Amino acid sequence: MMSEQSTLLKQDWTRLKESVENALSTFLHKHSNFPDSLRDAMLYSLMAGGKRLRAILVLLATEACGGNANDALPAACALEMVHTYSLIHDDLPVMDDDDFRRGQPSCHVKFGEATAVLAGDALLTLAFEVMAREIQPAEIAASCCADLAKAAGCRGMVAGQIADLENEHRTAITLPELEQIHRRKTGCLITSSLRIGARIAHSDPEILKCLENYGICVGLAFQIADDLLDLVGKQEKMGKVVQKDSQRGKATYPSILGEERSREMARELIEQACQSIAPLGERKHSLESMAQFVLERDH
Repeated sequence: MMSEQSTLLKQDWTRLKESVENALSTFLHKHSNFPDSLRDAMLYSLMAGGKRLRAILVLLATEACGGNANDALPAACALEMVHTYSLIHDDLPVMDDDDFRRGQPSCHVKFGEATAVLAGDALLTLAFEVMAREIQPAEIAASCCADLAKAAGCRGMVAGQIADLENEHRTAITLPELEQIHRRKTGCLITSSLRIGARIAHSDPEILKCLENYGICVGLAFQIADDLLDLVGKQEKMGKVVQKDSQRGKATYPSILGEERSREMARELIEQACQSIAPLGERKHSLESMAQFVLERDH
Protein backbone atom coordinates (compact mmCIF):
# COMPACT_ATOMS: atom_id res chain seq x y z
CA MET A 1 0.00 0.00 0.00
CA MET A 2 1.30 3.44 -0.88
CA SER A 3 2.24 5.46 2.22
CA GLU A 4 0.66 8.85 2.88
CA GLN A 5 4.05 10.49 2.27
CA SER A 6 4.40 8.72 -1.09
CA THR A 7 0.88 9.79 -2.07
CA LEU A 8 1.67 13.41 -1.22
CA LEU A 9 4.88 13.26 -3.26
CA LYS A 10 3.00 11.84 -6.23
CA GLN A 11 0.47 14.69 -5.98
CA ASP A 12 3.26 17.28 -5.64
CA TRP A 13 5.17 15.72 -8.53
CA THR A 14 2.13 15.76 -10.83
CA ARG A 15 1.36 19.38 -9.93
CA LEU A 16 4.93 20.63 -10.30
CA LYS A 17 5.76 18.60 -13.40
CA GLU A 18 2.72 20.02 -15.18
CA SER A 19 3.86 23.53 -14.27
CA VAL A 20 7.35 22.80 -15.60
CA GLU A 21 6.06 21.30 -18.87
CA ASN A 22 3.82 24.31 -19.51
CA ALA A 23 6.57 26.78 -18.67
CA LEU A 24 9.15 25.01 -20.86
CA SER A 25 6.85 25.24 -23.86
CA THR A 26 6.13 28.89 -23.10
CA PHE A 27 9.78 29.88 -22.75
CA LEU A 28 10.88 28.05 -25.88
CA HIS A 29 8.18 29.72 -27.98
CA LYS A 30 8.74 33.10 -26.31
CA HIS A 31 12.39 32.98 -27.36
CA SER A 32 11.64 31.51 -30.80
CA ASN A 33 13.32 33.83 -33.29
CA PHE A 34 15.63 31.13 -34.61
CA PRO A 35 15.69 28.58 -37.50
CA ASP A 36 12.88 26.03 -37.67
CA SER A 37 15.31 23.10 -37.90
CA LEU A 38 17.03 24.18 -34.69
CA ARG A 39 13.76 24.79 -32.84
CA ASP A 40 12.43 21.37 -33.94
CA ALA A 41 15.50 19.58 -32.56
CA MET A 42 15.40 21.54 -29.30
CA LEU A 43 11.69 20.85 -28.80
CA TYR A 44 12.11 17.17 -29.73
CA SER A 45 14.57 16.54 -26.90
CA LEU A 46 13.29 19.06 -24.36
CA MET A 47 9.66 17.93 -24.54
CA ALA A 48 10.36 14.20 -24.79
CA GLY A 49 9.20 13.59 -21.23
CA GLY A 50 11.46 12.42 -18.47
CA LYS A 51 11.09 12.74 -14.73
CA ARG A 52 11.97 16.48 -14.58
CA LEU A 53 13.81 15.64 -11.35
CA ARG A 54 16.16 18.62 -11.30
CA ALA A 55 13.43 21.09 -12.20
CA ILE A 56 11.13 19.72 -9.51
CA LEU A 57 13.95 19.85 -6.94
CA VAL A 58 14.24 23.60 -7.63
CA LEU A 59 10.53 24.05 -6.92
CA LEU A 60 10.48 21.76 -3.86
CA ALA A 61 13.49 23.54 -2.39
CA THR A 62 11.84 26.92 -2.91
CA GLU A 63 8.66 25.72 -1.19
CA ALA A 64 10.60 24.01 1.62
CA CYS A 65 12.29 27.33 2.31
CA GLY A 66 8.98 29.17 2.47
CA GLY A 67 9.02 30.62 -1.05
CA ASN A 68 6.56 30.51 -3.94
CA ALA A 69 7.23 27.81 -6.54
CA ASN A 70 5.93 30.07 -9.34
CA ASP A 71 8.81 32.48 -8.68
CA ALA A 72 11.24 29.61 -9.28
CA LEU A 73 9.72 28.30 -12.53
CA PRO A 74 12.22 30.12 -14.80
CA ALA A 75 15.09 28.57 -12.84
CA ALA A 76 13.44 25.14 -12.90
CA CYS A 77 13.14 25.40 -16.70
CA ALA A 78 16.76 26.53 -16.96
CA LEU A 79 17.92 23.45 -15.04
CA GLU A 80 15.87 21.24 -17.35
CA MET A 81 17.36 22.92 -20.43
CA VAL A 82 20.89 22.36 -19.15
CA HIS A 83 20.12 18.75 -18.27
CA THR A 84 18.59 18.11 -21.70
CA TYR A 85 21.59 19.68 -23.43
CA SER A 86 23.85 17.32 -21.48
CA LEU A 87 21.79 14.30 -22.56
CA ILE A 88 21.88 15.32 -26.22
CA HIS A 89 25.66 15.63 -26.10
CA ASP A 90 26.14 12.48 -23.98
CA ASP A 91 24.27 10.43 -26.57
CA LEU A 92 26.55 11.49 -29.44
CA PRO A 93 28.75 8.81 -31.07
CA VAL A 94 31.91 10.54 -29.79
CA MET A 95 30.59 10.39 -26.21
CA ASP A 96 28.38 7.54 -24.93
CA ASP A 97 27.04 6.60 -28.39
CA ASP A 98 23.41 5.95 -27.43
CA ASP A 99 20.77 5.63 -30.14
CA PHE A 100 17.78 5.92 -27.78
CA ARG A 101 16.76 8.38 -25.09
CA ARG A 102 13.48 8.52 -23.19
CA GLY A 103 12.07 5.76 -25.38
CA GLN A 104 12.68 7.46 -28.72
CA PRO A 105 15.60 7.91 -31.13
CA SER A 106 18.31 10.19 -29.75
CA CYS A 107 18.51 13.73 -31.11
CA HIS A 108 21.49 12.98 -33.37
CA VAL A 109 19.72 9.92 -34.82
CA LYS A 110 16.63 11.97 -35.61
CA PHE A 111 18.25 15.20 -36.83
CA GLY A 112 21.91 14.41 -37.55
CA GLU A 113 24.99 14.98 -35.42
CA ALA A 114 25.64 18.61 -36.37
CA THR A 115 22.08 19.71 -35.58
CA ALA A 116 22.14 17.76 -32.31
CA VAL A 117 25.35 19.50 -31.20
CA LEU A 118 23.85 22.89 -32.02
CA ALA A 119 20.51 22.06 -30.35
CA GLY A 120 22.42 21.23 -27.18
CA ASP A 121 24.44 24.44 -27.43
CA ALA A 122 21.24 26.44 -27.96
CA LEU A 123 19.50 24.91 -24.93
CA LEU A 124 22.53 25.58 -22.73
CA THR A 125 22.71 29.24 -23.65
CA LEU A 126 18.94 29.75 -23.60
CA ALA A 127 18.91 28.47 -20.01
CA PHE A 128 21.02 31.41 -18.86
CA GLU A 129 19.00 33.91 -20.89
CA VAL A 130 15.79 32.69 -19.25
CA MET A 131 17.25 32.91 -15.74
CA ALA A 132 18.85 36.31 -16.30
CA ARG A 133 15.67 37.84 -17.77
CA GLU A 134 12.94 36.16 -15.75
CA ILE A 135 14.20 35.81 -12.15
CA GLN A 136 13.72 38.77 -9.83
CA PRO A 137 15.41 40.65 -8.25
CA ALA A 138 18.47 41.02 -10.47
CA GLU A 139 20.99 40.12 -7.76
CA ILE A 140 19.24 36.79 -7.16
CA ALA A 141 19.22 36.14 -10.91
CA ALA A 142 22.96 36.82 -11.03
CA SER A 143 23.71 34.46 -8.13
CA CYS A 144 21.56 31.73 -9.69
CA CYS A 145 23.32 32.12 -13.06
CA ALA A 146 26.73 31.91 -11.37
CA ASP A 147 25.67 28.84 -9.39
CA LEU A 148 24.37 27.01 -12.45
CA ALA A 149 27.42 27.93 -14.55
CA LYS A 150 29.75 26.53 -11.91
CA ALA A 151 27.71 23.33 -11.54
CA ALA A 152 27.41 22.71 -15.28
CA GLY A 153 30.89 23.75 -16.39
CA CYS A 154 34.56 22.89 -16.17
CA ARG A 155 34.51 22.41 -12.40
CA GLY A 156 31.23 20.50 -12.36
CA MET A 157 29.30 18.38 -14.82
CA VAL A 158 31.70 18.81 -17.76
CA ALA A 159 34.66 17.94 -15.52
CA GLY A 160 32.84 14.81 -14.41
CA GLN A 161 32.04 13.84 -17.98
CA ILE A 162 35.63 14.11 -19.17
CA ALA A 163 36.90 12.18 -16.15
CA ASP A 164 34.33 9.50 -16.91
CA LEU A 165 35.56 9.24 -20.52
CA GLU A 166 39.21 9.18 -19.48
CA ASN A 167 38.59 6.36 -17.02
CA GLU A 168 36.83 4.00 -19.44
CA HIS A 169 38.56 0.61 -19.51
CA ARG A 170 40.71 1.58 -16.52
CA THR A 171 40.59 -1.41 -14.16
CA ALA A 172 42.23 0.10 -11.10
CA ILE A 173 39.86 3.00 -10.40
CA THR A 174 39.15 3.40 -6.68
CA LEU A 175 35.86 4.13 -4.95
CA PRO A 176 36.92 7.71 -3.96
CA GLU A 177 37.89 8.37 -7.59
CA LEU A 178 34.52 7.08 -8.80
CA GLU A 179 32.70 9.21 -6.22
CA GLN A 180 34.60 12.29 -7.37
CA ILE A 181 33.56 11.66 -10.97
CA HIS A 182 29.90 11.37 -10.07
CA ARG A 183 29.85 14.21 -7.54
CA ARG A 184 30.66 16.33 -10.58
CA LYS A 185 28.93 14.54 -13.45
CA THR A 186 25.59 13.92 -11.69
CA GLY A 187 25.72 15.51 -8.25
CA CYS A 188 26.68 19.08 -9.10
CA LEU A 189 23.55 19.79 -11.14
CA ILE A 190 21.28 18.16 -8.54
CA THR A 191 22.91 20.15 -5.74
CA SER A 192 22.69 23.34 -7.79
CA SER A 193 18.94 22.76 -8.25
CA LEU A 194 18.49 22.84 -4.49
CA ARG A 195 20.75 25.82 -3.87
CA ILE A 196 19.04 27.83 -6.60
CA GLY A 197 15.60 27.02 -5.16
CA ALA A 198 16.79 28.18 -1.75
CA ARG A 199 18.30 31.37 -3.18
CA ILE A 200 14.99 32.29 -4.82
CA ALA A 201 13.27 31.86 -1.44
CA HIS A 202 15.90 34.20 0.11
CA SER A 203 17.11 31.51 2.49
CA ASP A 204 19.92 32.14 4.95
CA PRO A 205 23.38 30.52 4.50
CA GLU A 206 22.69 27.84 7.12
CA ILE A 207 19.65 26.50 5.25
CA LEU A 208 21.54 26.78 1.96
CA LYS A 209 24.23 24.52 3.44
CA CYS A 210 21.65 22.00 4.68
CA LEU A 211 20.18 21.73 1.19
CA GLU A 212 23.64 21.47 -0.33
CA ASN A 213 24.46 18.51 1.92
CA TYR A 214 21.13 16.93 1.03
CA GLY A 215 21.91 17.40 -2.67
CA ILE A 216 25.37 15.84 -2.40
CA CYS A 217 23.93 12.71 -0.77
CA VAL A 218 20.95 12.47 -3.12
CA GLY A 219 23.18 13.00 -6.15
CA LEU A 220 25.45 10.08 -5.24
CA ALA A 221 22.47 7.87 -4.36
CA PHE A 222 20.89 8.74 -7.71
CA GLN A 223 24.05 7.65 -9.54
CA ILE A 224 24.24 4.37 -7.60
CA ALA A 225 20.60 3.72 -8.49
CA ASP A 226 21.42 4.53 -12.12
CA ASP A 227 24.33 2.06 -12.11
CA LEU A 228 22.09 -0.63 -10.61
CA LEU A 229 19.35 0.03 -13.16
CA ASP A 230 21.87 -0.25 -15.99
CA LEU A 231 22.77 -3.65 -14.54
CA VAL A 232 19.31 -5.06 -13.80
CA GLY A 233 16.79 -2.62 -15.34
CA LYS A 234 14.50 -3.25 -18.30
CA GLN A 235 15.04 -1.33 -21.55
CA GLU A 236 11.32 -0.73 -22.04
CA LYS A 237 11.12 1.05 -18.68
CA MET A 238 14.45 2.83 -18.95
CA GLY A 239 13.78 4.17 -22.46
CA LYS A 240 17.40 3.49 -23.46
CA VAL A 241 19.77 0.57 -23.98
CA VAL A 242 20.83 -1.10 -20.70
CA GLN A 243 24.03 -2.90 -19.64
CA LYS A 244 26.12 -0.51 -21.72
CA ASP A 245 28.42 0.38 -18.80
CA SER A 246 29.89 -3.12 -18.60
CA GLN A 247 30.16 -3.31 -22.40
CA ARG A 248 32.18 -0.07 -22.43
CA GLY A 249 34.36 -1.14 -19.52
CA LYS A 250 33.11 1.65 -17.26
CA ALA A 251 33.71 1.50 -13.54
CA THR A 252 30.42 1.56 -11.64
CA TYR A 253 29.40 1.18 -8.02
CA PRO A 254 28.26 -2.44 -8.55
CA SER A 255 31.50 -3.30 -10.39
CA ILE A 256 33.56 -2.04 -7.43
CA LEU A 257 31.31 -2.80 -4.46
CA GLY A 258 28.97 -5.50 -5.72
CA GLU A 259 25.20 -5.18 -6.09
CA GLU A 260 24.18 -5.64 -2.44
CA ARG A 261 26.77 -3.28 -0.95
CA SER A 262 25.84 -0.69 -3.59
CA ARG A 263 22.21 -0.87 -2.45
CA GLU A 264 23.29 -0.50 1.19
CA MET A 265 25.41 2.53 0.33
CA ALA A 266 22.49 4.16 -1.48
CA ARG A 267 20.26 3.61 1.57
CA GLU A 268 22.90 5.12 3.86
CA LEU A 269 23.21 8.18 1.64
CA ILE A 270 19.45 8.71 1.63
CA GLU A 271 19.40 8.51 5.44
CA GLN A 272 22.14 11.16 5.57
CA ALA A 273 20.22 13.32 3.09
CA CYS A 274 17.08 13.24 5.23
CA GLN A 275 19.04 14.01 8.41
CA SER A 276 20.68 17.01 6.78
CA ILE A 277 17.35 18.80 6.20
CA ALA A 278 16.03 18.37 9.75
CA PRO A 279 16.33 22.17 10.34
CA LEU A 280 13.55 22.69 7.78
CA GLY A 281 11.05 21.25 10.26
CA GLU A 282 7.63 20.35 8.88
CA ARG A 283 8.54 21.70 5.44
CA LYS A 284 11.11 18.94 4.93
CA HIS A 285 8.60 16.16 4.14
CA SER A 286 8.40 16.59 0.36
CA LEU A 287 12.19 16.51 0.10
CA GLU A 288 12.31 13.42 2.32
CA SER A 289 9.83 11.70 0.02
CA MET A 290 11.86 12.77 -3.00
CA ALA A 291 14.95 11.18 -1.49
CA GLN A 292 13.08 7.91 -1.02
CA PHE A 293 11.90 8.05 -4.63
CA VAL A 294 15.53 8.31 -5.79
CA LEU A 295 16.27 5.16 -3.80
CA GLU A 296 13.27 3.17 -5.01
CA ARG A 297 12.85 4.29 -8.64
CA ASP A 298 12.72 1.63 -11.37
CA HIS A 299 13.58 3.82 -14.39
